[in-house]
Amino acid sequence: MKIGEITEVDRRANSDQTTHLSPGFWFLLAALAATGAKLLIAWNTIGTNDTVVFFLFGRELSIHGLAETYRRVILFNHPPLVAYYLRAIYDLSSLYFFTHNNITFAFLLRLPGVIADLVSSLVVWKLADAMGDRRPPFWALLLFALNPISLMISGFHGNTDSVMVMFLVIACLMTARQQPILCGLFLGLSWQVKIVPLLFIPVFALFWHNRRQLRPFIAAFLVTTVLLALEPLIFSPIAYAKNVLSYGSYWGLWGITYLIRISDFQHLSRISFFGLAPAATIISNLLKLVVVSFVLFLAWRRRGSDAQGLVVTLAMSWLSFFIFAPGVAPQYFVWLTPFLLFLSPTFFVCFTAAASIFLFVFYSTISHSWVWYFGVSTNALSAVWAPWNLLPWLTLIVGSVLIWRNNVPQQSSALKLLSPAPVAGT
Repeated sequence: MKIGEITEVDRRANSDQTTHLSPGFWFLLAALAATGAKLLIAWNTIGTNDTVVFFLFGRELSIHGLAETYRRVILFNHPPLVAYYLRAIYDLSSLYFFTHNNITFAFLLRLPGVIADLVSSLVVWKLADAMGDRRPPFWALLLFALNPISLMISGFHGNTDSVMVMFLVIACLMTARQQPILCGLFLGLSWQVKIVPLLFIPVFALFWHNRRQLRPFIAAFLVTTVLLALEPLIFSPIAYAKNVLSYGSYWGLWGITYLIRISDFQHLSRISFFGLAPAATIISNLLKLVVVSFVLFLAWRRRGSDAQGLVVTLAMSWLSFFIFAPGVAPQYFVWLTPFLLFLSPTFFVCFTAAASIFLFVFYSTISHSWVWYFGVSTNALSAVWAPWNLLPWLTLIVGSVLIWRNNVPQQSSALKLLSPAPVAGT
């Protein structure tokens, strides 16, 4: 072969390499594009009334400190890690550099969630790599990178939910890499953002116990928890436990409690998360008991699962939470999407579509426009957007039933409630 022919072959090979880019490249490009869109939204909007509430929390924390804020403000129900960040960005946003460059508290509040979404996308890709032939299809992973749910919530809403999800998916990745200490560390960090990951301690604990690595996991989890919660545990333990650990979401805006509320039962028509009627409190506690019982059952029956099986267990646990929870706020929808992806890509797509429709209606309603800048959610406006909540809720119910029906014939023996044998694999 002549030198000119060799050069032509090399040129064509290089051309093929540049035109046929790897799936990882397109996934990363999609994740970066979504990140850019979220940053643009966060820079040019205020968000929802949660942003204002967090600003007031930041001011209270800056003036009175964490321990006193737990005692003074009953509505402050966030763990210490969030409190420290709120206090920091409240002080930073008043400095000359930040005000001069229009770096607002509202933007700084949403910045960690935007970054967390990018990190979660990369972790989900790595977690998918660890699944081998059970890896979700590329189109589903690409949709997760571009997820309109996280675009609206992390870019516009103004809360910390995406950060909690990031730590939780990293903890799952550590199970795939057989790293119990790092798993405990990141699980501990996740519940220092939102307390809901405490629900999954049995899932992780039994997973590591089955591998005889429970002690390092528990040690890392407890050290992380104690260190980050040390201040309120010492100076305001009662107020901390009352505000944070006993928090429950709004009654009457989601699922079962929404249907009860619109049925005009006496004393059950109030929308609130405190001061509820005794009957509402009893129903809420019973629904929570159903969720906790189901998660404990799943943790025990599926303790022999592999790393992907653990993610599927978490997805099933999230489904029980969202179906039976007394209340679910719109920003909670980012909680289950990465786990639903590994349970069923088709289910993930259906829920993403249903939840996206609801979120668009919700943010447009509270913003009084399709062009969002500042949205204020009120009980009066809930009459407009709350019925749309039924779309994602019913999607979760139908999807759960279909998955259960499709798996019962193959796993009927493994689903016997009293069987002591763990479910193996996924």
